[in-house]
Amino acid sequence: MNEDLMRAALNAAERGWHVFPLRPGTKRPALHGEAACPGTGPCAGGHRKWEERATTDPDRIRTAWSRAPFNVGIATGPSGLLVIDLDQPKNKSNADAPGGAATFAALCERTGQPVPHTRTIRTASGGTHLYFTAPAAVRLHNTAGTLAPLVDTRAWGGYVVAAGSTVDGARYETVGPALLRPLPDWLKALVVPPHPVNRPAAEPAGQRHRPYVDAALTRETTAVATARQGQRNATLLRAGRALGRFVASGDLTRTEVETALQRAGESAGLSAAECRATLRSALDWSITHNQARTGAAA
Repeated sequence: MNEDLMRAALNAAERGWHVFPLRPGTKRPALHGEAACPGTGPCAGGHRKWEERATTDPDRIRTAWSRAPFNVGIATGPSGLLVIDLDQPKNKSNADAPGGAATFAALCERTGQPVPHTRTIRTASGGTHLYFTAPAAVRLHNTAGTLAPLVDTRAWGGYVVAAGSTVDGARYETVGPALLRPLPDWLKALVVPPHPVNRPAAEPAGQRHRPYVDAALTRETTAVATARQGQRNATLLRAGRALGRFVASGDLTRTEVETALQRAGESAGLSAAECRATLRSALDWSITHNQARTGAAA
């Protein structure tokens, strides 16, 4: 068992994919968390999370996998991957509920595109992972249900379980084409956030962001993206209210703020719907209050 999983980790590393151990038989990282960090080895300069500690070093891989039959996690961001996760319905009793493969096929049909053929992994739950090389010009993050129901993506901040791993007695296996292909342009257009950092935006004549406005946007999106579980929605709400004053003043557009915070919220693990609802509430409140304050001052 150890040898098979070690070989799976080494095979992934040979492709340039950064791997790290998952607890035997599960999808959970086997590395220590921040609270239990010993401050030695890779963490001598401060705690390093699984994404930072994922490696392609065969010696480190052999050392780690010689200790236990760890499953293999692939850190998608450092590996230059974007993986589309076509999940199965959670409610197994409803056999008629469409899965991610069906909703993704419907998306392809609506856009007039064929279902892409690339490296494909069947997951332990019966779902599918489609592997693509990520576009180099933009840093993509995870999404949840943005493309279609039960269709998620894994990029920076995410990982997938590698082929050869076993969860709940079921094995992740390569099926269909094994050749890794670039993310198609039409899919890239759907997952790359329409933010000024990714595409030029027409700027009204005479309107330029002041440095402190840009700094505030960066500060709040970073706070949301790095918020801990249990604090994510509250952090998103505070960020929306903080940036809403710049929308009221005309220094930022509502679309700029919504897009940046939506991306940050999804990368932190919130659902797309939850982000939209929280942002709508936060921005409506902030814009209304700040416009009223401006009017009173005038």
